[in-house]
Amino acid sequence: MLDEPVAAGPQATAPPEADTASPDTEVVAPPTGDTVAPAAPTEEIAPAEGRLERLRGRLGRSRSTLGQGLLGLLGAGDLDEDSWEEVEDTLLLADLGSATTQQVVAKLRERIASRGVRTPDQARELLREVLVEELGPQMERSVRALSHDGRPAVVLVAGVNGTGKTTTTGKLARVLVADGFVVLLGAADTFRAAAAEQLATWGERAGAETVRGREGADPASVAFDAVKRGTESGVDAVLLDTAGRLHTKTGLMDELGKVKRVVERQAEVDEVLLVLDATTGQNGLTQARVFGEVVDVTGVVLTKLDGTAKGGIVFQVQRELGVPVKLVGLGEGPDDLAPFEPEAFVDALLR
Repeated sequence: MLDEPVAAGPQATAPPEADTASPDTEVVAPPTGDTVAPAAPTEEIAPAEGRLERLRGRLGRSRSTLGQGLLGLLGAGDLDEDSWEEVEDTLLLADLGSATTQQVVAKLRERIASRGVRTPDQARELLREVLVEELGPQMERSVRALSHDGRPAVVLVAGVNGTGKTTTTGKLARVLVADGFVVLLGAADTFRAAAAEQLATWGERAGAETVRGREGADPASVAFDAVKRGTESGVDAVLLDTAGRLHTKTGLMDELGKVKRVVERQAEVDEVLLVLDATTGQNGLTQARVFGEVVDVTGVVLTKLDGTAKGGIVFQVQRELGVPVKLVGLGEGPDDLAPFEPEAFVDALLR
């Protein structure tokens, strides 16, 4: 995924919260004569269904570390204590975390003994079963993007600089458009000059309007105007790209809470998607916990999963945060954001 540069300049102080729309925002319409009716995307968008299956070759580094390493150990026959320590080490090195690792090892030991697993094929099937269980296949992973009560669904996209947040917002628009949704983008990252332009470009490619403000405008006002425009236009969902915040900056985190409060004066925020860089490991989890204290995170987007050998971070994120991973980034292409499917993910690791 494309990185976002760290926003320059001093921390901005947002003006008092207001109920009215700002005169400093504008609607950037895709190329069409009617700015309310959705335009056709300017390029072909790959179907959202089955993307993870199509992109599974991108998980090569995680597969060699996690899947192949475990299968080599489990398929070798009876395991002694040294072998079980190797299994545990393999899981820990793949970033599953200690709690998940202990649970996976306990299940494997019990089931290998009770089922008399002896062959590599049996070991593969058992490992698949346990890993899928740990990913919680029953968790709701669809992005809530259907309009309701006469208003669009509102999806707030948050995260720190460098995770690919603005790019992810644009790619999410493409995922939803591919599934037949009509979306509008809100460029509420007003601290980074290129962010609004970048998002508007993604909007044009997906056939979606973008509401943006001048550089340094109040992000809450831009978000408010985007939801207002989305309501007037009758779109299914409004995607709000917020400024990439350093989770240690209290003022900016408070402002994120303000964006959510102002938006909720006219529409419920249906989703808060937290974008995390899969290559950052424990640091990403620290960020996630702090964001969770400011806004109720409903789902996680893991970017750059193709660039890490530690695919186990998916397991740890879910266990630590108690919310599902809903989307994963597996490359820099416009359609390399895939809805997360536990079974397809595990199959990719074990192929």
